[in-house]
Amino acid sequence: MSPTAPGPDGHPRCAWCLATPGYVAYHDSEWGFPVDDDIRLFEKLSLEAFQSGLSWRTILEKREGFRAAFDGFDFRAIAGYDDSDVARLLADSGIVRHRGKIEATINNARRAVDLVAEEGSLARYVWRFAPEDTTPHRGLSQSPLSQALSKDLKKRGWKFVGPTTVHSFLQAMGMIDDHAEGCVTRAAAAHARAEFRAPG
Repeated sequence: MSPTAPGPDGHPRCAWCLATPGYVAYHDSEWGFPVDDDIRLFEKLSLEAFQSGLSWRTILEKREGFRAAFDGFDFRAIAGYDDSDVARLLADSGIVRHRGKIEATINNARRAVDLVAEEGSLARYVWRFAPEDTTPHRGLSQSPLSQALSKDLKKRGWKFVGPTTVHSFLQAMGMIDDHAEGCVTRAAAAHARAEFRAPG
């Protein structure tokens, strides 16, 4: 399959995003654009963990449900969740009701609080992994970069952060640019990345 295909407006886009209008909007405005907001970073990593074994379409369609259920992915709030919150989340049809992933999100929120206390911000921690070589990793499900970040997160006690999940996170939050050659959004994402100044 070609890496690009004509979008609704006739301009070529990464072929994967043409399955649904929601994919197109996500691809054009978010995927591959750099993020330095701690809440958004925690959301992206959490949603990638929930996506494990499922389609991204499922997660994207439930994203507002996830945001409502998890206090907008404010990890400081989630860190205070208890067993009653786990029960509430398992009964919420607006999200993916997987106990292991729900409990991992709560665990990771607590680890995020610890990490921010140590590093100053989640963004500062994540972006210090940014490589000098920004050559795209197109077609890969993981990379040396995602393997390194996954290993460090696991050492810090994070869960559901394997190298494939972390690679998808790095694509989503703009550290890895995987927009295909010829994709109409590629130049905008590259420009945003070039203008971006990593925290710290």
